[in-house]
Amino acid sequence: MSRIGKLPIAVPQGVTVDIQEGKVSVKGPKGELSCAVSPDMIISFEDGTITVARPSDAREHRAKHGLTRALVANMVEGVTKGFTIGLEVNGVGYRAEKTGNNLQLRIGFSHLVEVEPLPGTSFEVEKNNRITISGIDKQQVGQIAAKIRAVRPPDAYKGKGIRYVGEVVRLKPGKAGSIGKGK
Repeated sequence: MSRIGKLPIAVPQGVTVDIQEGKVSVKGPKGELSCAVSPDMIISFEDGTITVARPSDAREHRAKHGLTRALVANMVEGVTKGFTIGLEVNGVGYRAEKTGNNLQLRIGFSHLVEVEPLPGTSFEVEKNNRITISGIDKQQVGQIAAKIRAVRPPDAYKGKGIRYVGEVVRLKPGKAGSIGKGK
C-alpha cells in the first residue's frame, strides 16, 4: 500500500470539491483549480475528507496512487493557503526590480532580463535582492522559480547568481597557482 496515497485529505470549510471521471476541481477562497487525473483511480469525498484508492495492485495503479493523492492535496492547499518560493540574488551590482507585473533582473549581462509571471502567479521584491513568487498552483510557482534561477544559476567559484532561499552552494577552491614551484 502506498504510504502517501492512503492518507486522507482534510478539506477545510469554504472549499468545494467536484469529482468527475478523470477530473478533479477544487474551489476555495483564493481561487479555483482543476486537474486531470487517471480515470482508474477511485476518488471519494465524504465527511469533509477526500480519499484516493486504487482498483488493483498492478504496477501502473501503484505508481499513480500516490501521485493522484499528492495532486489533489496540493490543489486543496493552494486554494486555501497558497504557495510561495523565495529566491536570493547574490552578486555585486546584481538586483531585481518589479515593473508592473513583470520582474526585471540586472545580473551582469549587457541587457536587462525581463520575466513575465505565469497566469495565477505574482512577484514581490524586497531590498532589491529577494524575490518572492506566490500563487495557488504549486506546479506553476515552482516552474517560474526554476525559470528565474536558470537565468543565472549560482557560480561554483564565487557564489554569484540567483539561488533559492536557504540553498547552500558549496564553493570550489580556485587554482592553487604557483605555490611550491621553483624549490
